[in-house]
Amino acid sequence: MAILTEPIGSIPRPPALIEATVAFQNHQIDSEALEQAQDKALRETIHRFEQTGSPILTDGEQTKPSFATYPLSGLDNLAPDGVTIPFADGHTRQLPRLTAGPFRYGVHAATYTQAARRYTHLPLKQAVISASALSLLYPSAGIPGYSREEFLADLIDEAASDIRGALQAGADSVQIDFTEARLSLKLDPSGSLLRTFIALNNQVLERFTAEERPRIGVHVCPGGDHDSTHSADIDYSKLLPDLFQLNVGRLYLQMASEPDRKRMLSLVSQLLQPHQTVFIGVIDPIHPIVETPLQVRDRVLEAASFFQPAQLGTTDDCGFAPFADDTSTARETAFRKIQARVEGTALAAQKLGLS
Repeated sequence: MAILTEPIGSIPRPPALIEATVAFQNHQIDSEALEQAQDKALRETIHRFEQTGSPILTDGEQTKPSFATYPLSGLDNLAPDGVTIPFADGHTRQLPRLTAGPFRYGVHAATYTQAARRYTHLPLKQAVISASALSLLYPSAGIPGYSREEFLADLIDEAASDIRGALQAGADSVQIDFTEARLSLKLDPSGSLLRTFIALNNQVLERFTAEERPRIGVHVCPGGDHDSTHSADIDYSKLLPDLFQLNVGRLYLQMASEPDRKRMLSLVSQLLQPHQTVFIGVIDPIHPIVETPLQVRDRVLEAASFFQPAQLGTTDDCGFAPFADDTSTARETAFRKIQARVEGTALAAQKLGLS
């Protein structure tokens, strides 16, 4: 029995794709030229992913504008002045604001799964954005004729459809990106906002059967953009107990960059339920140095001292470029880090007598 290992999702886009995206936004090329650049980047990314030896692939989110905003593509009921998310280095990201109902996704994740499937026969994992992240689109002042309750009902429908569509399109598993979880404790230290987020996401998960939920997971990290985070200063132990209330079969946890890993691993071991698998981050995407397979092996062995191998997997702390314009990590570095994770996990499995 090998130890499972999976990527989180995003890979830095090649320069040609970034240039084509900017050119399209500036009306210098047409949509057909942009699609050609996107298709080439997707094909090359899948090929490079296969070369790392990764048993599970993603599309690298090559054609998403960001991990969070892909469902908003093409919508005309948005204004640019939504919630602002500050990062530790001083830069910010801003979500749009919903201006009218009803709320519908402009793009569903199944389209990314279907596109990637053309280029590989290996299992594909599909990342989707959480309903809780998209709930931030609704303005605090409300929308005349479209109540928050109506919005949330539409949002739950759309988020559930997004997950189900990806599974039906052939995704081996679906990962819900819930990076706002730790941030919520910065915005509201009482934990009330976090518990609201958990409840909302569980309303989405209620749409799935006990047989389907093992294929659905959730990913948390303190954010990762331009080599900076938005909530790494929040004690992880404040988040984890509530996180394990989510009705998912898989949890993808940032851990490589955590300063007190053993304390957090011990806490996770107490919270982990028999039907769940925990994927421990053994690669720090923000750190510029590529981890060695031996470093990864040791991190896996450390985690294996807390969990049964049947419930243990490895992953990266976060995606390498969750936003399309993030070039802070070189594309080659990302693939080298992924290969180190794959090789290091295999070494740990050997050491534990699992392969």
